[in-house]
Amino acid sequence: MILQRLGLVFGLGTLLAIGAASTALDLKSRHDAERVDRTLEVLQQASDLRLLVREAEGAARGFVLTDIEGFRTEFSEARAKIPAALAQLRRATGDNPGQLALLGQTEPLIAHKLQISAHMIDLHIARDDAGLKELMNSAEGRAAMARVSENLDRFTAEGRRLLALRSATSQRTGSLLLGIDLAGVGLVLLIAGLLLRRAYVADCALRASLVRSEAEASSLAEKSEQQHADLVAAHEKLRHSAEVLANTFNTMAEGVLVVDAANEVMFSNPAVEHLLGYRQGKSLEEVRSQIQVFESDGTTPIAASELPTPRALRGESFDRCEVVVYRRDSRDALRLMISGRPLRSADGRITGAAMVYHDITAVHEAERLLHQAQKLDAIGKLTGGVAHDFNNMLTIITGTIELLIDETKDRPAAAATAGLISQAADRCTELIRHLLAFARKQPLHPRDSDVNVTVLDIAKLLRPTLGEQIEINSIIEDDVLLAHIDSAQLANALVNLAINARDAMPNGGKLLLETRKAVLDAAYAAANAGVTAGPYIMVAVSDTGTGMPPEVRDRAFEPFFSTKKAGEGSGLGLSMVYGFVKQSGGHIDIYSEEGRGTTVRMYLPPAKGSAALSDAIEPPVPGGSETILVVEDDQLVQDFVVVQLKTLGYTTITASTGAEALAKIDSGAQFDLLFTDIIMPGGMNGKELAEAVCARRPDTKVLYTSGYTDNVMAEHGRLEHGALLLSKPYRKSELAQVVRQALRGPEDGAGRTAP
Repeated sequence: MILQRLGLVFGLGTLLAIGAASTALDLKSRHDAERVDRTLEVLQQASDLRLLVREAEGAARGFVLTDIEGFRTEFSEARAKIPAALAQLRRATGDNPGQLALLGQTEPLIAHKLQISAHMIDLHIARDDAGLKELMNSAEGRAAMARVSENLDRFTAEGRRLLALRSATSQRTGSLLLGIDLAGVGLVLLIAGLLLRRAYVADCALRASLVRSEAEASSLAEKSEQQHADLVAAHEKLRHSAEVLANTFNTMAEGVLVVDAANEVMFSNPAVEHLLGYRQGKSLEEVRSQIQVFESDGTTPIAASELPTPRALRGESFDRCEVVVYRRDSRDALRLMISGRPLRSADGRITGAAMVYHDITAVHEAERLLHQAQKLDAIGKLTGGVAHDFNNMLTIITGTIELLIDETKDRPAAAATAGLISQAADRCTELIRHLLAFARKQPLHPRDSDVNVTVLDIAKLLRPTLGEQIEINSIIEDDVLLAHIDSAQLANALVNLAINARDAMPNGGKLLLETRKAVLDAAYAAANAGVTAGPYIMVAVSDTGTGMPPEVRDRAFEPFFSTKKAGEGSGLGLSMVYGFVKQSGGHIDIYSEEGRGTTVRMYLPPAKGSAALSDAIEPPVPGGSETILVVEDDQLVQDFVVVQLKTLGYTTITASTGAEALAKIDSGAQFDLLFTDIIMPGGMNGKELAEAVCARRPDTKVLYTSGYTDNVMAEHGRLEHGALLLSKPYRKSELAQVVRQALRGPEDGAGRTAP
C-alpha cells in the first residue's frame, strides 16, 4: 500500500514534473515563435524600405526626363514615408545590436541619396542644364544608392540568418515537448501538437515570405525596366519635337527675332538675318546703325523710341505694322510688315519681346504696277471719250473754216485770219490723233509686216532728222520677222522714240535700233499686269542719254506728262507709242538709269499663222549643281534670280554691291560662276567687280546681266569683246542656257553672246 502510495506519489510527482516541464517548454516555444514572427516582420519592413528608396529615385529621374508633375509628387510622397519606415525598423531591431548598428549606418546614406535626388529636381526646375549634367555625370547618386542597397542586403542577410537560427531553436523545443507529451498525458500531447502546428505555421510563413520577397524583387526589376523604356521613349519624342520646331523655325519665310528685356538677341532665324542684315554676335544697336526705318510712305523717319522692338518691350502688342527699311549697303528699299508681342513672366513682368517680319516688297511692287496700269487704262478711257467728242466739234470747225476761206478770197486780211484758224484746227486734229493713239482708239490697219524693213527704212530717214551729233546704228535679226501690226504706226512710234532719245542727248550720243525674236514666259507675265505669255517680235530703241529717275520712268506713258520746258514738247510722244503697242496686242517696257541712258522695248505680236517664231520654242531646260555668286542691287530681281537658279539645282551666294561680293570672296566663299549686274551703286560696277575678282582668282568664269540689250553694251564699249551678257528681262530657259554656256567656258566653242 505504502509502495502503491509511494508509486502514486511518484507518479503524481512525475506527472506534476512532466506538467511543470511541459508548461516551461510551452512558454519557451511561444517565446521562440514570437521571435520568428518578429524576424519575419523585420524582413518585410526592410523590403518595404528598399522599395520606398527605389521608388523615390525612379520618380526623381522620371521628372527630370519628362517634366511630368506626377513624378515629382510621387517623389515627395515616397520621401515622406521613409522616416516612419526607418523608425519602425529601429524599434523592431532593438534586441539586435548588429542590425541596429547597420541600420544606423544606412540611415544617413538614405538621407544623402534623397538629398541628391531632390537637388536634381531643383536643378531641373531652375533649367540649370549644366549643373544637372554635372551632377548626373558625377555618379554620386548611383554610388549612394549602391551603398544603401549593399547595407540593406547585409541587413536582410542578417535577418534571414536569425530567422533560420530561431526557426531551428523553435523546432528543437517542439520536438522535446512532443517527447515529454508522448511520455506524459494527453494535455502534453495537445500542447505538443499545438507547438508543432505553430512551428508549421511559422515555417509556412517563412516560405511565403521568401516567395513574396522574390516576387517583389522580380516585380521591382520589371517595373524598373518598363520605367526606363518609358523614359527613353519620352526623351526620343521630345528630341523629335525639338528637331521639327527647329527646322520649322529655320525655314520660315518670315523673319523671327526674340530679344530679352536688355535688348539682347536670344533667338533669330536666317530670314531675319537676310532682311535686316543681323549676324550672330551682333547687337541690335549695331543692326540699327546700318539701316534707316521710315513710315509706310517711305519718307517719314521713325524715331528710335517708336521702332517696333522698343514698342513691344514697353508692353505694346501690334500686328501688320508697315515700315520701309533702307540698308546702307544697298540702295533698294525693303517694305516689311511687322508684328510684335511682349514676353511676360509668371508675375506679369516683361522679360523680352518676340518680333515677326514679313517681306511684302514684291507684293507692294506688284500692287504699284497694277495701280499704274489701271491708272493708264482709266486715263486712256477718259482721253478717248474726250478726243471723240472733240473730233466731232473739230469736224464742224474745219468744215466751216473751208467755207470761210472761200468767201474771204477777195479780202486778204480776213483770208489770212481764216488761214491761221485752219492751221490751229489742223494742229488740234494732230493732237487728237495722238490722244486716240494713247487711248487705243485710233483706226489701225494691221497686216503681216516685215519689221526689219520698217526699222531699216526709218533708220535712213532719221539720219538727217536727228543731226550729225547722233550716231545711229541698227542690229537686225537675220531671219525675216513678220509682225501683225500697222507698219505706218510702227514707223511713227520709232520716230517718236528717236526724237525723245535725241532730246535726252543734247551733246550728242549713240542711238541703237534692234530687232529680234523673243518669248515672254508665264513668270514674266505674272509679274507684269496685262502681259500675255507667248512669242513676240521685239523692237528696241536704246540711247546713251541722261536717263530717267524711277519717279519719271513710272509716269513716262501718261499723256501730257513731260520733263521738257514749256513749248518744247506736248508730252504725247510716249503715250502714243504706248497706245499703239497695247492696241496691237503687244507689250512695252522701259529700262533706264540716270546718267547712262534708256532702252525702250516694244514686244509686237507675230504674224498670224506664221512660222516665223517656230525656232523660239523653248529647248529642254538644263540645270546643274554648281555654286553661283549672284551680285544684283535690285532686291526683287535678286530674289527672282535666286529662286530660278535654285529650281535649276544650283546653290547660290548673294550680294547687293561689289564691295559686299569682294568681302565674301575674301572671307573664303567658294563658287563656280560670278553672275553680276553691270550697273550697280557703291562706286564699283559689274565690269570693275569682275576684274577685281579675276585678279584674286584668275580662272573665275563671269556672266554679266543688264537692263540694256547686249548690243547696246557692246556698241557703247562697256564690255570687252566676247564677254557673255544676259539682257533683262529674260526667261528661265534663257537663264538656264546661258548659265550652262558660261560654266562650260569658251574652250567648248560656245559663243560669247547671250540669246
